[in-house]
Amino acid sequence: MASLGVGLHLIRKRAAGRSAAVERRNLLTVCRFSVKTLLDHSCFETIDDSSPEFINFVSILEHMLSHRLKGQTTWFGYESPRSFWDYIKVACSKVPHNCIRSIESMENVRSSRAKGRAWIRVVLMEKRLSEYISSALRDFKTTRRLYDDGAIMLGEEAGLLADTLIGLNTIDFSFCLKGEGLDGSCPSVIDYTPYLKFTQSADSISSDEEEMRTLGSSGSESSTPDKMATAASIFTEQSNLVSKCKRFEQKYRMALEQKGYLEELVRLREAQLSEAVSHNKALQQSLADTHLSHTLEKEQLEYIILELQDQLKSFQSLEQLSADMSLSQTSLEPSHTLSLEARPAGTHWPHQGKEETPSLRGLCGSLTSVASYKSLASLKSSECLASPATEISSPGITPS
Repeated sequence: MASLGVGLHLIRKRAAGRSAAVERRNLLTVCRFSVKTLLDHSCFETIDDSSPEFINFVSILEHMLSHRLKGQTTWFGYESPRSFWDYIKVACSKVPHNCIRSIESMENVRSSRAKGRAWIRVVLMEKRLSEYISSALRDFKTTRRLYDDGAIMLGEEAGLLADTLIGLNTIDFSFCLKGEGLDGSCPSVIDYTPYLKFTQSADSISSDEEEMRTLGSSGSESSTPDKMATAASIFTEQSNLVSKCKRFEQKYRMALEQKGYLEELVRLREAQLSEAVSHNKALQQSLADTHLSHTLEKEQLEYIILELQDQLKSFQSLEQLSADMSLSQTSLEPSHTLSLEARPAGTHWPHQGKEETPSLRGLCGSLTSVASYKSLASLKSSECLASPATEISSPGITPS
């Protein structure tokens, strides 16, 4: 009975090991399909949180990272479930320029599962998911401490997983870290239906042709003629599809290159246009400043011209007045000299109704003063001064 019990235990253990191996292979195969689907869809549309292919890929990756993950033992000896984030934040802490601290400090992410989902999105946008997984696998002590035997992270499938995830570095992901996809209360569920009718792209078909030939050669001995004909027709149809896909891919790449060239040309023209607009604004501003300075200079010159004209007029009137004064002095001096010689000492000239005329120079002041000439003209006009010619020709003046 004891030997029978030991045999049953060994049988159950082997069966469990086989089932675990099948589960690991299935998860790895589905992960490869998911990565290929993401690569195919990234050629036509942007991958974001709303993409069904991305949601399914995240679910598959969560299952692989949580496969046979040990629970967390509490103070009372109970074992509570653990999230893969508890493993990632310890095993990937030595990755240079890692995002562990930034995710731990996020306010809208509370639970451990939500932080793990946020980490997946951040490293996908950084194109470093494969680097993080490889670094975590190198920390074998932490991996062995947190995972049970038979886990994917402890087997050969972990290295294949890191190699498979390298292809995601060619995709430009765009995620919002505040969306509903980070809800830690929602469990991840894998949808297998897309892979039951999975259609490979041209690159994946060309890479798997050798594998298909191997499978065909291994089963050719046991196949019937009908099966061989069916396989040949399927292979022919598949070859036609591959050629069509390659032509379509070539056209798509050509259109993509033309699109990139046109976008670069548009950016160049926009830069040139903005530079020309800024240069035009600078020229207009300099033109306005030059016009304003020229206007001010014109006003100043006009004012200077008017001032010079006023000074010229005043100088002309001054010269005319000085000429008149010189004429009056020349006409006054000979008669005055004769009258002084004919008059004896101690005698005075009597005047009829006029007082003695004071000195003309004393009344005029300086001849260079315009105000003095104006006062002299006013005195003459008001007849405050007596004319020398009148005094000389006056019959009332007789020598004593």
